[in-house]
Amino acid sequence: MGGVCTVQSAVLRGVEAEPVWVEVCVGSGLPGMSIVGMADTAVKEAQERVRSALRVSGFSMPSMKVVVNLAPGNIRKTGSGFDLPIALGVLVATAQVPEEAVRGRLVIGELSLQGAVRPVIGNLAFALCAKRMGCQFVTAMQKPAPIRGLVQMGLRTLGSLHLADPFDELSSRGGTGATPAAKPAADYKDISGHDIAKRSLQIAAAGNHGVLMMGPPGSGKTMLASRLVSILPPLTEEEMLEAAVVHSVAGRDIDDILLGIRPFRSPHHSATSAGLLGGGSPIRPGEVSLAHCGVLFLDELSEFRSSTLQGLRQPLESGEVHLTRAEASLRLPARFMLIAASNPCPCGFLGDKAHRCTCTDAQVRKYQSRIGGPLMDRISMRLDVERLPSSSVLSSGQGTDSATLKEGVIRARQYASWRRAQMEEHGEGTGIKRLSPEAIIASCKLDSQAGAFVDKMAESDRISGRGLINTLRVARTIADIEESACVRDVHLAEAFSFRVDAGIGEEGS
Repeated sequence: MGGVCTVQSAVLRGVEAEPVWVEVCVGSGLPGMSIVGMADTAVKEAQERVRSALRVSGFSMPSMKVVVNLAPGNIRKTGSGFDLPIALGVLVATAQVPEEAVRGRLVIGELSLQGAVRPVIGNLAFALCAKRMGCQFVTAMQKPAPIRGLVQMGLRTLGSLHLADPFDELSSRGGTGATPAAKPAADYKDISGHDIAKRSLQIAAAGNHGVLMMGPPGSGKTMLASRLVSILPPLTEEEMLEAAVVHSVAGRDIDDILLGIRPFRSPHHSATSAGLLGGGSPIRPGEVSLAHCGVLFLDELSEFRSSTLQGLRQPLESGEVHLTRAEASLRLPARFMLIAASNPCPCGFLGDKAHRCTCTDAQVRKYQSRIGGPLMDRISMRLDVERLPSSSVLSSGQGTDSATLKEGVIRARQYASWRRAQMEEHGEGTGIKRLSPEAIIASCKLDSQAGAFVDKMAESDRISGRGLINTLRVARTIADIEESACVRDVHLAEAFSFRVDAGIGEEGS
């Protein structure tokens, strides 16, 4: 006996899931299954998995013609997540299970040949799509942490582990378990000395400023950068959801994110543009999106391909990556804090007091020019990191700890929020976008003396307009750390000191 059934499902496009209707028609004709609706190879292979899973699970595959239409037809369907909705559509269309099994539910899942339901990447994005549509979400979630996270976010989820599970009892499935404990974070107290570097990174963390550290090999650049997450405030609920969705779509673990820990990404310098910015077919988020609401650390910055680095210019400005392909134009979130580290020259010892540099001036210029002036102009703070003496290395564990630095970061952010609220209450900067140059200048409240100091420094150091605004942002953050309503000369002087670096001059964009 044939029939028709429609099952609600979805497909990933970037970091979002779009609804797809799986229409199954069982009728007369030569036995077999055909899948239409711009399906890729993985989707078309579903017919073999569905046929085997139905028989092993105790159901019968109808000896009739089965047509599966994935609507709308103008969206390319990818992945193996349509296995379960297709199988349920066949069962409902042939009256082997009641229609209530699929009514009001968004179904995603891959089937094994034995009928087991396997999870697919992007479960969190699918769950959000189900929430928008007012549906329950049926899938396989074998790890307890993501399930708890979805429940905490107000998403209704149902777990299915096998096609033969009774569909009116799915809500009792999904797994239990203890809440995973957060991994102990590396602490800045492990690093003795480098007080100026720690102070600089505290400023960067308080204001989300980009930092470039330059110094010889073994000077501690990587150790300083790897501990930055330990002084950042925990993720807010909104940030947690945004970051978790990106990691879910990329097939990454989201346990730490659901604990409020900000992501820290450190791609190798051999990374391609697609790996760093996102891409592929289907489009998947890159490292800049995986670092959303967290930290992107680029070690050995000068070793990255120049074309790859220049792709960072847009996300640093807008907090998004725009990818245009033949099938779609997508925007991926990429609001991250950039921390970069580089040697000053090919041999690494330019300016080192203990080792002589063997590079020529031409080699140094060529090496440093790989970063590019436009990208350098978007990095607010540049820091020289010198090699520590042996006495400091032996006293590791006695430096300023992360808790102390984090306290200053949180205090500065709280003061900045209060300051902005006060400005809005008094009508100052009304109609000005928060991160616009006008808003930044207005927030500094420069007096005539401070304004003259800015003019003098900008002219003498040939700082571009973008570089000047970034410097004022840093100065505003330094003032926030001291809870000062106005940016004074001392704040400006410290901020301008971060524009001076190991031999890389200011260039326009």
